[in-house]
Amino acid sequence: MNTTLTIETGGRAAGSEPRPTVPAELLGVRDVCALLGGCSARSVYRLCDSGKMPFGLKLNGMRRWRRAELVAWLDAGCPPVRTAKGAAR
Repeated sequence: MNTTLTIETGGRAAGSEPRPTVPAELLGVRDVCALLGGCSARSVYRLCDSGKMPFGLKLNGMRRWRRAELVAWLDAGCPPVRTAKGAAR
């Protein structure tokens, strides 16, 4: 079954500027799994919750990650992002 989603935009108010188009650079958990080499979604959430990878953003209860932030983290050798709770300072 092939479905297409069509989004219609209403008329703009007089004198309003059109919004600039920005490429989607936010990744869902499946995209992050693919970027990390095929790990599971649960592994991604565990890495985030333990502070071993960037936490990402929460948008309406869904977690999303910035592609540039993940690529920079991978290029740096995957250092821990934060120390674990209760760790000695």
